[in-house]
Amino acid sequence: MSIASAREISAARPAAKKPAVKAKKQVAERTAEIISGLFPEMSSGARATHKHFATFLTVVSALGFLTLLGINTLLAQDAFTLSNLKIEAKAVADQRDAINRSIDSYAAPERLAAAATVLGMRPSETPVFLDLTPLESGVTNG
Repeated sequence: MSIASAREISAARPAAKKPAVKAKKQVAERTAEIISGLFPEMSSGARATHKHFATFLTVVSALGFLTLLGINTLLAQDAFTLSNLKIEAKAVADQRDAINRSIDSYAAPERLAAAATVLGMRPSETPVFLDLTPLESGVTNG
């Protein structure tokens, strides 16, 4: 080979390399575009994620608050019911005591004597008492 032909070949090679390098560069750029197109932009995705997370937390907090409010309302209703039942129990106990006092007044000795007189009964002039003590005689059982 001559020097001139070697120079021509060496001059032709860089020219041939340039299109191959450009082609590789274009393929790499196109591949990067396609891959970046598959994934959303990080800044907009981060904002959307924060927005959805904030909405989720708000909904969970609101549901928790409403649940606590419902439980508190039920407990308050139970407290009112308990208070009403205590008042009713006290009224019933007062009625029972009044009835017992009325019964005791009818069973008083003065009241019984007055009722017996109205019925025509009179007191005994010679009261007889039963002596239930055992006899101390010589008689034994058995």
